[in-house]
Amino acid sequence: MPASNDIQAAALALREGKLVAFPTETVYGLGADATNDKAVALVYAAKGRPAFNPLITHVPHAEAAFALGEFSEDARKLALAFWPGPLSLVVPRKADCPISLLASAGLSSIAIRVPSHPVALEFLKAAERPVVAPSANPSGKISPTTADHVRKHLKDKVAAILDGGRCKVGVESTVVGFLDGSPTLLRHGGIPRAELERVIGHPLAVESHSARPHAPGQLLSHYAPHAELRLHAEAPRDGEAYLGFGKFHAHGPYTLSPSGDLVEAAASLFRLLHEIDATGVQRIAVAPIPHQGLGEAINDRLMRAAAPRDSS
Repeated sequence: MPASNDIQAAALALREGKLVAFPTETVYGLGADATNDKAVALVYAAKGRPAFNPLITHVPHAEAAFALGEFSEDARKLALAFWPGPLSLVVPRKADCPISLLASAGLSSIAIRVPSHPVALEFLKAAERPVVAPSANPSGKISPTTADHVRKHLKDKVAAILDGGRCKVGVESTVVGFLDGSPTLLRHGGIPRAELERVIGHPLAVESHSARPHAPGQLLSHYAPHAELRLHAEAPRDGEAYLGFGKFHAHGPYTLSPSGDLVEAAASLFRLLHEIDATGVQRIAVAPIPHQGLGEAINDRLMRAAAPRDSS
């Protein structure tokens, strides 16, 4: 088990915007400061994640979670019954929630859990901030249940790896959503459905696929601004706001990255879309984004946001 000074050093690295792998009872997590857009973007880059999926935010106790989201009576019952433990709850974000919109994939919800691994809990307390932590492996690879798995696949992409031995659960957390009335099982995981239903006293709905998922393990749904998007635009037309990138950044105040840094662009995307949308503009022109690395994810997100809307 890592010494206390190693955990403190890892927590410092995380506060500096670096990535830290740490053990939970389910799998090893790839941790980043959940309140830092660029640090969250580095998680996507390190994993080679093909599209923006919501990330689960980890906190050291239930009260910290209650400060971030709006918990219904049933959500609180599950939190108090199973935390710390392999359960993630998806709830509406509070109005003053400090978690990066990139971590929430631009949605109005937040996925939260309190892990039970002693190293994870000590690390989260030392970090002094919420921590996003998807599985610490490249996208599409087997989830890591030992520190050696992390070393093999991520190597120098992390600033520190806290070795807490083999993970006890070894499969990802169960995910339950509380967004549209009745609680819904969004992902099977470390806690069986029957145990959850026993605590809340009624059946869970089950959502295996969704056009608007709110948790990892489901098909991605995009954040669509009210304004229409025009992509691959080298300059704005009359009446359009312009979202620049790289050499195409001199047409207004909104730029994903003046230097063409895709990590910076990913970190800024949701925030800038929200800012532009809040001006009431009807159309947004978006500069060309290279379709490589995180650019694939950025373009995926933009194409979904620009898709025709259902007018019904």
